[in-house]
Amino acid sequence: MIFVPLILAHLLGDFLLQPNSWVADKEKKKLGSVYLYIHVLIHMALVMIFLWDLNLWWIVAIIGITHFIIDGMKLLFQTSKTKRTWFFVDQLLHVGVISVLAVIYFPYFRWEDFFNPENLKLLTAVVFLTVPSSILIKTLISIWTPVTVEHSKLQTDSLVNAGKYIGILERLLVFVFILVNHWEGVGFMIAAKSVFRFSDLAEAKQRKLTEYVLIGTLLSFGIAVITGILVKI
Repeated sequence: MIFVPLILAHLLGDFLLQPNSWVADKEKKKLGSVYLYIHVLIHMALVMIFLWDLNLWWIVAIIGITHFIIDGMKLLFQTSKTKRTWFFVDQLLHVGVISVLAVIYFPYFRWEDFFNPENLKLLTAVVFLTVPSSILIKTLISIWTPVTVEHSKLQTDSLVNAGKYIGILERLLVFVFILVNHWEGVGFMIAAKSVFRFSDLAEAKQRKLTEYVLIGTLLSFGIAVITGILVKI
């Protein structure tokens, strides 16, 4: 498998061996920046070093060409408002190219291997623990939503949709801990959230709000735990 060496080359080339001054020059001069071409050459050199096989020159060439095209698109189309979005698009495209090359290179790869029952079971569980679980929990506790939530100090100082994403991340982490048989990680997650979350609730002095958040937290952890157990058995 060549996936890991290609990812390592990408991480070194895109993050460790690319100074901020190069990035600034590329954003200013775009395709006219000499650092764009140096950056691509560094990536090709790293790929060649980590693969260490002249017979794989075609992979080096594809990495270089696609990297130039992807970075060029990013420089030409990104704006100050879309810079964050283009960063993720850029990285996803690079990883996508590496993944395709790894699949093409691996001689025993079969697409049907990705769709075996075990993989589909894991994928279904992960999808369920994201947005579907958030909607389910929100619906279950909606009848108890205290009026004071909208007027509390905790709510006005909260980031947009922060609770939703915190819930998704905590469920996925709990799911992983259960799959790898490290239940102590679940306890750590509960303790960590209690320290940060419920200290704020105590300060807000909103008992109804505290109970509301506690019910949501227990539902979130409970769903993740049950999902993990079902997947394992």
